[in-house]
Amino acid sequence: MSASSSLPLNASHWGAFRAEVDGGRLRRILPFEHDPRPSRMTEVWPEMLDHPLRVAQPVARKGWLRGDKGAARGEDSYVALDWDEALDLAATEIGRIRESHGNAALFGGSYGWSSAGRIHHARTLVRRFFGAIGGHVDQETNYSYGAAMAFVPRIVGHDMIGASLTSAASIREHCDIFLAFGGLPLKNWEIQAGGVGEHRYDSFMAGVTGRVRTVNISPCREDIEEKFGVEWLPVRPNADAALIMALTQVVLAEGKADTAFLASHVNDAGPYLDYLSGKADGTPKTPEWAAAITGIPAGTIRDLGRALPGKRVMVSLNWSLQRARHGEQPYWAAIALACVLGQVGLPGGGFAFGYGSSNAMGNPEYRTPLYGLPSIPNATGLSIPCARVADMLLNPGAEYRYDGETRVYPEVKLVYWAGGNPFHHHQDLNRLREAFRRPETVIVNEGYWTATARHADIVFPATVTLERDDIGGASRDRYLLAMQKLAAPHAGARDDYDIFAALAERLGNGATFTEGRGSQEWLGWAWDKISATLAARGVNVPSYEEFRAQGYLAMPEPQETYVMLSDFRADPVAHPLSTPSGRIELFSARAAAEPGQPGHPVWLDPEEWLGRATDQAPLHLLTPQPKRKLHGQMDFSSYSRAGKVQDRELLQINPADAEARGIQDGDALRVFNARGACFAIARIDPGVMPGVVLLPTGATYDPDGMTDRSSNPNVLTRDIGTSELGQGCAAQSCLVQVARHDGPLPPLRVTAPPPIQAKED
Repeated sequence: MSASSSLPLNASHWGAFRAEVDGGRLRRILPFEHDPRPSRMTEVWPEMLDHPLRVAQPVARKGWLRGDKGAARGEDSYVALDWDEALDLAATEIGRIRESHGNAALFGGSYGWSSAGRIHHARTLVRRFFGAIGGHVDQETNYSYGAAMAFVPRIVGHDMIGASLTSAASIREHCDIFLAFGGLPLKNWEIQAGGVGEHRYDSFMAGVTGRVRTVNISPCREDIEEKFGVEWLPVRPNADAALIMALTQVVLAEGKADTAFLASHVNDAGPYLDYLSGKADGTPKTPEWAAAITGIPAGTIRDLGRALPGKRVMVSLNWSLQRARHGEQPYWAAIALACVLGQVGLPGGGFAFGYGSSNAMGNPEYRTPLYGLPSIPNATGLSIPCARVADMLLNPGAEYRYDGETRVYPEVKLVYWAGGNPFHHHQDLNRLREAFRRPETVIVNEGYWTATARHADIVFPATVTLERDDIGGASRDRYLLAMQKLAAPHAGARDDYDIFAALAERLGNGATFTEGRGSQEWLGWAWDKISATLAARGVNVPSYEEFRAQGYLAMPEPQETYVMLSDFRADPVAHPLSTPSGRIELFSARAAAEPGQPGHPVWLDPEEWLGRATDQAPLHLLTPQPKRKLHGQMDFSSYSRAGKVQDRELLQINPADAEARGIQDGDALRVFNARGACFAIARIDPGVMPGVVLLPTGATYDPDGMTDRSSNPNVLTRDIGTSELGQGCAAQSCLVQVARHDGPLPPLRVTAPPPIQAKED
């Protein structure tokens, strides 16, 4: 046992860790002893607990107090309040809106990433609070894979994300060819919602390289590290569906399709096969056709297509591929390719959505049990797709299509956000800024002065993970984690749970929200549920006190290697899918009923891509997750800033594109299009294909007119749904121009809190 194993344990989305605490102060972070590849991001906690950007006290925006109707949101000063004053003010506003306009005028926003712990999971708490007071407008799906969540269940009965993926052990033992569309980026293995006990990047990659032929199909070579020696097949962004269709066409044209599987497990493949052959529209989806779209030579596509039949093939797509216009189509086409090859449900074969998108993808099926607070039904029944929040605020009463329904955007008067930062996640931030000025009131619980907090009227200081007890983990991570409080709350910070409990009490619904329990009592309730679940599986469960003293509980290794859809493959009658036909729907009547959808996979022009490049916007911008932080969290930590130059993010650009613009490595850049502009530093990279630039997300939005003084690429991305079916985010369909910026970069204003003054008499 290591010396550190007796130290208290906590966890964040980028990993579990031990901590040295001396005199009530956090001194040092040490890796969790069972993590083979601990993330360095956990090391930032000592400096971030009392960082100058912590929200220290409740405040109200000065202009809102004077009745400016949101005009100065995002550029105003604040007035300090005591807790009772702030809670009374917020409760009065919520009550006023509820009484005047009904609960349908209340919107509760959260993205849930403020805590790996389940009891202090902000999104659960937001929903429970509003459920307790009569309901609200909720969000559904997410920014990560929202299009797939809405669409893929139509085809295979489930979104097939995360816990459904075939285990890495099955790939290692059985796979011959691993097609990695979007790659398997190391940086994405750093994080996992709910916490990470084991980072398994190295073991996963060892299983999909070497004996397995792995092809990195991506505009960026580093989406699989060069040391693994895999093939790199550069493809134009948003063109993956065309490539997959051409590979499928090659298999069909050479008579190598698994016709028996198509007959027994697939609903009506005929319309799609006619589309691929050209019978439906006169255009065969040949390698020559795809070459003009993808930028890949036709001979390369044909050779790859010919290599697939007779081999065990895994068709793997990263989540990023569906974050684009018509992002549903590459997923549907991938399912179809796996069907034509007859690989679905076989060990090491089939299709997968999410390998390389998050740490636990491909882990054994541990089924680690986790329980947050129970939900309270939303009495309004109202929700919007997560990525359509600006549309809702700007277009109350407007009709829109989503998931086969015609819906109407409600007229929201009050926005309450906790545990999320839409000014990181959302697209076209200048448009979102306009949208956030429409409601009468915006309330935010936040630990730091994020861009969202700076656009709020009332800000409550919330605790962070290390300032509270909790239980964390992920369903396919081996370790259930005892998250122990390591520091007292910063300044005036309170737990989200206590904030919502106090508001619910003021609104007359306190007992409904708390059920007479504080957060510690809810932890005991959760442990009882966990214990009962594990005991039913024959697992010896320690007491809660023993669990906390150890810091973790390891799940037993599963007896069987999980293979997605193996039961369905073995007997589609006994184990039908939850689709209308019970089979995989390569033709879907429900999809065909939607605008622009023929009912089968189809190549659709994404509107902003290299096929539509202009002199004003000739480069395709991709916006990957950052390497040194989770989303926008900890942007101003020393670890995050060490990866920047002049506090700006690095933009990767091909040498030819840099030379054409007179750009040298390390030059300051202005990145712009008709929606906005931001700044970056050039990193010339031959591993990025010509015509493509990469700028990671996560820089704190610092607006100056239409320009972000920092490097937030979402001032550039288009705020439009993937389609009327999925309405996911389409951030990866974006054209920009890049130019050298001569002269000093504008100073950042978000490195310090906004002005806060004492309350006026």
